[in-house]
Amino acid sequence: MMDAQKNEAIAKVIVQERFPPIREEAVKLAESFSTSDLYPFALSCYDAEEFQVQELGVFLFGLISHAEPQALHHLQNVVSENTSFRMQEIFAYAVDIYCKSISYENSLPMIKAWLRDSRPNVRRAIVEGLRVWTSRPYFIDNPVIAVTLLSSLRADPSEYVRKSVGNALKDISITHPDLIKQELATWNTSNPDIAYVYKLAYKFFEVTENAL
Repeated sequence: MMDAQKNEAIAKVIVQERFPPIREEAVKLAESFSTSDLYPFALSCYDAEEFQVQELGVFLFGLISHAEPQALHHLQNVVSENTSFRMQEIFAYAVDIYCKSISYENSLPMIKAWLRDSRPNVRRAIVEGLRVWTSRPYFIDNPVIAVTLLSSLRADPSEYVRKSVGNALKDISITHPDLIKQELATWNTSNPDIAYVYKLAYKFFEVTENAL
């Protein structure tokens, strides 16, 4: 019966192109099986040939990572190296699932460590996964911390990461315009990398100013 449910989940996701149905199957499995049973299954899914089954595995890593450290380790050290953009998007989802499951405040040490990781995909997974940062518990009440963490990557060597940072700051500018303006005013935009992030972060203000 247990194997039948897993096989049924694989059969359902293998015909999917969108993330939500794959995530839904992962959630059903996480509600039905123990972490010790799901971790090896998630590994086998990630090693499958079909990209949808691989993605099911990554969602499962995220769902069980609060109880299985090896799942989080696999996300950081294996999934981060995957060259598929779709996989990196799900990696970001999985990171947010982990942070939410243990609370965003308790996740702070991990968030800070991953923002300093040498691999761009790891840094980007944190930045992208937690968007909109100030809609998340803890960061709702501590927007300055969110802005400070994101701004620490304003000169990141990876344009991929910088783009995510700029867009994440732009998100926050909608509800905390003064905070973002104050932060941006301290940046040295003679640095082209920082100027790139500045332009993205300032985009909401640019649109509203042009509308006046």
